[in-house]
Amino acid sequence: MIDLKVFIASSDVTCGECGEALGRHAWITLAEDKGALCLSCADLDHLVFLPSGGAALTRRAGKYSTLAAVVLKWSRARKRYERQGLLVEEKALEQAEQECLADADARARRREREAERREDLDQQYIASFAARVRQLYPGCPPGREIEIAEHACQKYSGRVGRSAAAKTLDAEAIRLAVIAHIRHAETRYDELLASSIERWDARDLVKNVADQVLARWQSLD
Repeated sequence: MIDLKVFIASSDVTCGECGEALGRHAWITLAEDKGALCLSCADLDHLVFLPSGGAALTRRAGKYSTLAAVVLKWSRARKRYERQGLLVEEKALEQAEQECLADADARARRREREAERREDLDQQYIASFAARVRQLYPGCPPGREIEIAEHACQKYSGRVGRSAAAKTLDAEAIRLAVIAHIRHAETRYDELLASSIERWDARDLVKNVADQVLARWQSLD
């Protein structure tokens, strides 16, 4: 059952954790102690958006995604929040799309999503970012540096790869991008978030495993 909610803001919003001015129409979560959080601070920025409309695709993607969130937007006309779609894991969406390949609409949606993703990526910057990941973490599995760079550097995302430090390929900014990837890809972090455990508690629970993976990736042995 999907309990997490993401809201599309109807007024200017500032993230209560990182202090980033998100502007209007930002995608946020709400935390009792800090108010609005950007998706990056809420650790939901690795999810991809699946708009409402395809019942079979939505059902399957929600089923296969360990972590998912309903996206809601306030309707002034109806005076209520209305569902816009789901945020799901990309691998879950791909699995759902594979099962819906007979559906022309699903195929078209997949092409549109991939085209939008390519548009949003600065290939030269990504290549430099990925090379720096490989330099600092030579033990990371082949191809992971590209995956980390593409995620961290997506335009307008507010992710670590778009920060000023990351654009200079600062080692600490690279480390933050790598550790974020490790949490989602190499630990039970998403499962813990999906079970309603607070993200800082979830980070503490996976810290040892994440630190071990990070240390292993720093070495060629």
